[in-house]
Amino acid sequence: MINNLEKIFSDSAKNMKRSAIREILKLTQNPEVISFAGGLPAPESFPVQELKQILNELLDEEGADALQYSATEGITELREVLLERYQKEGMNVGIDNLTITTSSQQGLYLLGKIFLDKGDKAICGLPSYLGGVCAFNTFGVDLHGIRSDHKGMRSDHLEEKLYELEGQGFKPKFIYVIPDFQNPTGITMPESRRKEILTLARKHDIPIIEDSPYREIRFEGEHQKTLYQLDNNGQVILLGSLSKTFAPGLRLGWAIGPREIIERMVIAKQSLDLCTPTFTQKLAARYIKSGLFDENLKKTIEQYRKKRDNMIQAFREYMPEGVTWNEPAGGLFLFLYLPYNMDSEKLFSTAIKKNVAFVMGNVFHCDGAGRNTLRINFSYASEERAAEGIKRLASAIKEEMK
Repeated sequence: MINNLEKIFSDSAKNMKRSAIREILKLTQNPEVISFAGGLPAPESFPVQELKQILNELLDEEGADALQYSATEGITELREVLLERYQKEGMNVGIDNLTITTSSQQGLYLLGKIFLDKGDKAICGLPSYLGGVCAFNTFGVDLHGIRSDHKGMRSDHLEEKLYELEGQGFKPKFIYVIPDFQNPTGITMPESRRKEILTLARKHDIPIIEDSPYREIRFEGEHQKTLYQLDNNGQVILLGSLSKTFAPGLRLGWAIGPREIIERMVIAKQSLDLCTPTFTQKLAARYIKSGLFDENLKKTIEQYRKKRDNMIQAFREYMPEGVTWNEPAGGLFLFLYLPYNMDSEKLFSTAIKKNVAFVMGNVFHCDGAGRNTLRINFSYASEERAAEGIKRLASAIKEEMK
């Protein structure tokens, strides 16, 4: 046995941390536990029967090709079908601006790999997606969090931070935002706020990473233009995914951005996994082109809208005074705010004894703040179990309030 592995491990390995959400999921394997912890799509949203026919057709018509390696950039069929969807929204984007990734999580890692050196500065929201924070931390980044309001990342605080860092001789490598149904808060950034952040990014010559896995899961209101569409000038890299709208088991995502950045991502990906699985790419391309994707997405949106409404009703019925929450217009998450003197980590210990689980809000804050907050997923549990789970959670909160 090697005596001192710490001397052998790289700085990147030493910066890696286990995902708090993945660790919590281990505690929820007991079927008695009602878990709101993972960002899991509803199993009933998966188009199992429709995919059986498409799978057979794929194997009959392209079996050998589907089981072969493919280009690192992704297969042409899938890239073209994704481009067509964005072009219909008015986005000026070509095939050289898009690469397929093995989930959008890989896209975050690749962007960290091509942009970050140890000690570099970068900007994210307070709170922000834990997977993004973990991916960037791998490379030794110094993340600076920007507080949010009901419109998302505050542009006035962003401006203050940029000038503060500039005065210290630092320039952030990028600004990381999740503008649509943000994970974990569920907040959607209006177009006016997107333009303010884009203006600041241009002024300070800083790229924006726009993480957008939930955008199509809208229950009400109007779709906002992506930052990429508002920019159209090479300032934004947009990440997308089929994990929440189709099936996470396919592990399919993509990145859209300036050709030079996409090329660097492709080179970095070649040393990571060579290519995203050809089989799942071809399956997804056929499924989307058949029209079944959009049909199923409509059903999924309606399912999730009902689940959101059911959970909010349970909050209103069971939660004690002093607990507040957001009411998102889409996505998969609700965010709860406890009284300032409460700690969601302590609450978790009480809640798990009552067989209900959530994610503590502080793990989404790069500065360790948010200890009185927690994230709730509403897409996975059935309406009946969700209502019972909120009843148990409310009981745990009341117990901690005593």
